[in-house]
Amino acid sequence: MPQDTKAQLCLSTEDFPADLAFFSQTLGFALDMIFPADNPRLAVLSGHGLRLRLKSGDPTPPVTIRLEVPDPAAFAGTDGPAGKDLRAPNGTKIQLAPLAPALDIPQTHHEFALRRLADEAPWVIGRAGMNYRDLVPSRLGGAIIASHIRIPGGGAVPDMVHYHSVGFQLIYCIGGWVDVLYEDQGDDMLRLHPGDCVIQPPAIRHRVCHASADLEVIEIGVPAEHVTTIDHTMQLPNGRGDPAREWQGQRFVHHVRKKARWRPFRIPGFTCRDTGINAGTKGVASVEVARFQGGSVPPTCHEGDIVFNFVTEGAMALRAENGATHRLSAGDAFVIPPGMVTQYVDCTDDLELLEVALPGAFETRLLET
Repeated sequence: MPQDTKAQLCLSTEDFPADLAFFSQTLGFALDMIFPADNPRLAVLSGHGLRLRLKSGDPTPPVTIRLEVPDPAAFAGTDGPAGKDLRAPNGTKIQLAPLAPALDIPQTHHEFALRRLADEAPWVIGRAGMNYRDLVPSRLGGAIIASHIRIPGGGAVPDMVHYHSVGFQLIYCIGGWVDVLYEDQGDDMLRLHPGDCVIQPPAIRHRVCHASADLEVIEIGVPAEHVTTIDHTMQLPNGRGDPAREWQGQRFVHHVRKKARWRPFRIPGFTCRDTGINAGTKGVASVEVARFQGGSVPPTCHEGDIVFNFVTEGAMALRAENGATHRLSAGDAFVIPPGMVTQYVDCTDDLELLEVALPGAFETRLLET
């Protein structure tokens, strides 16, 4: 695209002085051009990321302009209807909205959810040519999205510097490798191998650069539907390293499997490696990888809001309180709602589970068999 091209939003006016005053004085657009000087009937104004072309008698129907401002209630001064939509003399509607709207996370719709790889759920093409498989189709009422993602063919990824408006986001590598650049994490490319993971704090800029042909990751996002914004100005790497920086109260966390320390899991019969994400998010979420150690695993129930599991290796059976037994193997995912009694049985020696819980700390009760 040529760098000298310019776009203008065309607006018609029958009262040129009144509309010019509205856009320049009330809304704060800057006057860039006016014609002719003695009896103006054309003006170009710029501001708020827009260029407007205001012309007398131009047969253009009224449009709506959405202005995102820090404080909609105080915008346009005290003389106008502060905090409400404005309307220009020519009929143009000005819709005022907050520049940084509060994140809306729906209340969790608790349910037992199970998704098997063998069910052959459809893969859909998403952003940057990535393939997505939905692991929690109901999304628990919009509270969470869990996706199994792969990039066919690997190689360079046609991604752009972007960020997400989220409450929590996890990328966990289960196969292959992927190179990613992150804001304020120095000049080195970060490569995720199987068992490695990162959390992407709200609004951290990043870009996926390269991937192996066999790349597979699990991505968890809260809420299920969230905005992805392209940043056309930031270049990554941005030449700085600031490990202590926080984005909306969360630190960037990069967990490397090879450096992990193992400790007892919340469920007996398992050991786990803590990724440090509970500390990095200040309790928003915890991410642990549990490995079967052997012996009998007791029935349990928990009081967490969301407890999502993905079988990364091995196999097991999940025995539910209604007597149903669900056979699970690598690639399967399940969500256990609070208060539901379950038991992990028939675990293979190589069983490994990725567990993502929100909030990060919650009570688990052990029950008698």
